Amino acid sequence: MRDSYPSLVKLFADGGYAGEKLRTAVAHIESLAIDIVKRSDSVAGFVVLAKRWVVERTFAWLNRCRRLAKDWEASIASSEAWLLIASIRRTVRFVARA
Repeated sequence: MRDSYPSLVKLFADGGYAGEKLRTAVAHIESLAIDIVKRSDSVAGFVVLAKRWVVERTFAWLNRCRRLAKDWEASIASSEAWLLIASIRRTVRFVARA
């Protein structure tokens, strides 16, 4: 991860990833802060969580590509390729509007 993203200094994770398993998995990466985004137990109903909306928005953008709406791919490489294509498509549309 550090080779691909050398400027990464903070990792945001869902509350489901809280615990020693995540900390052990990234313990070898120096100067990486882990921030677990949790929902308060005292709040009922829908609550916007800090930084989590960025991930949810990105998933919504990617799922506009019908190929990614379901798990049709037989290999990880194929899935990664379609994610890249969907990201390029979105970026090109954004640049074209500007």
